[in-house]
Amino acid sequence: MNNLIEIIKGIHPGKFIERELNKKNLTQRALAEETAIPYQTINAIIAGRRDLTTEQALKIDQVLGYEEGFFAILQTHYDIKQFKDKELANIYTEAPHIRKSLFWDTDFNKINWAKYKNAVIKRVFERGSKDEIEEITRYYNLSMK
Repeated sequence: MNNLIEIIKGIHPGKFIERELNKKNLTQRALAEETAIPYQTINAIIAGRRDLTTEQALKIDQVLGYEEGFFAILQTHYDIKQFKDKELANIYTEAPHIRKSLFWDTDFNKINWAKYKNAVIKRVFERGSKDEIEEITRYYNLSMK
């Protein structure tokens, strides 16, 4: 169990449940019936709109044939990741003064500047102007040696 958790920790348990249902050719309704968890709740968990409770996790463990506590542990790792991402987002609350077009492939206003610091630096150093490189150097307090 630990090896699998290490590989998938940080993802929402609903994504893994959905994968398992597909592998086992089970529907959400069948899982709802076997666990006595309302279908709407199962659907919301799989869509990532709702987290698993310990009780739900234990029922799903049993039905899908996982070791007791597997989905509860997966939910805990997801919660930890969400907390850390939120903490990182609070480090840099304003975006650096660079062109939004450097990040054409993502929503510039939703970039977590702390979490993706290395990727941001790499992209700006590869594609940015001299002024943008200086701005990123200042923004992240990088020392240029």
